Amino acid sequence: MSEIIGQGMGYPIRVNGRGGLSWSSGAESIRQAIWIILTTPLRSRIMQPAFGCAIHDYVFAPNSAATRAAVQEAVRDALVRWEPRVDVVSIRAATSEESPTVLLVDIETRIRSNNAALNLVYPFYLTEGMSQ
Repeated sequence: MSEIIGQGMGYPIRVNGRGGLSWSSGAESIRQAIWIILTTPLRSRIMQPAFGCAIHDYVFAPNSAATRAAVQEAVRDALVRWEPRVDVVSIRAATSEESPTVLLVDIETRIRSNNAALNLVYPFYLTEGMSQ
């Protein structure tokens, strides 16, 4: 499977038991790539300012239907642009039951090479640096 999907350095970067760097392959490689895309704000990489996701523009935005729709669209746009190994099936942003300042972004994708489902829930904090 890794020959189809690929292999790359694991994220976060870790040293394995033999003293080398950890690698990820298969669906885990895709999951880590999606996480990197979502956690990278636009304009934060000097050599590639368009890389990342625009959801960080919504930190401190009100928890409203318009914000949730904008977050969903930002995630969809970023994944379609930067992760060619998957098809985006659906993106849903909902308020966390524990905190009204946290949006849980439910991401459903399908791996193109083998048609396997790959799901991820990304917590997005509307109020940065605060917990309740």
